[in-house]
Amino acid sequence: MREDYFDRFSSQLTGGLGRLYRGGAFFTNAFQDHAITETAPGHSVTMSGRFPGHTGIVMNAAGVPDAKAPLINGGGPGASPLRFRGTVLMDWLRAKDPKSRGLSVSRKDRGAILPMGRAKQSVFWYTPLGWFTTSKYYADTLPSWVNAFNAKEIPRTYAGKVWNPLLPLNSYPEPDSVPNENFGKNFVFPHPFPQDSDQTAQLFTEYPPMDSLTAQFALAGLQAMELGHGEHTDLLAVSFSTTDAVGHRYGPDSRELHDQILRLDKYLGIFIDSLYKVRDSSKIVFALTADHGTGPYPELRALKEHTKAQRADVWPTLYTAMAKLMGAGADSTTLQFEDGIIWINRDKTTKAGLKPDSVLDALAKSLRALDGVGRVDFVKDLAKADTTKDAVARRWLHMLPSDLPADLVVSLAPYAYYAGVTMSTHGTPNDYDAHVPVIFYGPWFKAGKYSEKALVADMAPTLAAVAGVTPSEKLDGSVRAEAIRKP
Repeated sequence: MREDYFDRFSSQLTGGLGRLYRGGAFFTNAFQDHAITETAPGHSVTMSGRFPGHTGIVMNAAGVPDAKAPLINGGGPGASPLRFRGTVLMDWLRAKDPKSRGLSVSRKDRGAILPMGRAKQSVFWYTPLGWFTTSKYYADTLPSWVNAFNAKEIPRTYAGKVWNPLLPLNSYPEPDSVPNENFGKNFVFPHPFPQDSDQTAQLFTEYPPMDSLTAQFALAGLQAMELGHGEHTDLLAVSFSTTDAVGHRYGPDSRELHDQILRLDKYLGIFIDSLYKVRDSSKIVFALTADHGTGPYPELRALKEHTKAQRADVWPTLYTAMAKLMGAGADSTTLQFEDGIIWINRDKTTKAGLKPDSVLDALAKSLRALDGVGRVDFVKDLAKADTTKDAVARRWLHMLPSDLPADLVVSLAPYAYYAGVTMSTHGTPNDYDAHVPVIFYGPWFKAGKYSEKALVADMAPTLAAVAGVTPSEKLDGSVRAEAIRKP
């Protein structure tokens, strides 16, 4: 979710997003301050108050996958917080009062797991089989309330239904005939669900009602677990992930994304009203943010801005460097590239009769010459940058754990994509991928718009201050004291 969605759609936000936008402490200049703006790193920051360089969650591929923690009843690969380092708000709450409990839910495993860190609380996510589950890291069987919810088979009831715009068509200024969207297929409303119920369950995550299902599941869990009763503080973390799915398929400037935000607003309004019916609203604090923003399709932006679309084709250059190493006797793992990070095996390179730094120097020079590549930095040089002005260097420094092999980092030019990417995407250290909302709402906070620079890493320490608990380690974020008031 981008921060500017609130301004763009504000007149139509009459539900939960509108309530938080107008009644909360909204930090409009807030950022995920790390370089690889993907789901897993972003979620690792939200409730830890620390950058990925300290949580150890650097990218989706090395986020929560864990073959030793299979899913209960199957439905996907194993997952756990095995790679997560340190503590989160849930740990601090339980250090003060062991009766504090947590529930975290999402359609994505990483969206559910990482806000709870390594705390073995109740953590569930959706599977393509049409139900919510968890992994053996957390439990050996599903609670009865989860089985009862899954037995309703709500996703399958959507088979044959249609996603149409929520409002009259003249409420949407976006064109509905953009072939770049949805991989060039079915990019015009209406969008039907499959006729087959199993296919509908599998593809349900691509449609707005997935957020409604997530909210219903969260409320069912809250009631079953009796979260919010007693004098201790409980934590409910909900990741509404359909904005990501719709954004990837249709882009941030699409009619579909516009409608998704309006529907999320509606679902979130029902969620808040339902929560207030069963719990005392004067004892509830909300915090809202996003794991990342997103950028437009390069071709669509180029048309709008009368400029050139940029796509960085880095692979031929990387393959040339790899071929040189292999020709000298090194193997195919000597040079590796993933998510903009390049690292070289120095021992293997030296044994092949080549100098690692010379190979890297030549590779960096070749990559910098490519269209769409904004910069290539040696990791050892990042700390020399003026990080108050150089956001890209700062975000890479916040990204990389000290024990992660990394020699070069590649940053795309603003609004460039990697070649071959056909969906709308994110993942760069550029502001549009890092700029997200940060909102606090409830009787502990002063409503208003705050233009001061803020970070997603500020959320956990701010919530800890409100809850009266002490973080158990040094944090990267700070308490946003200017927004706190005594209730």
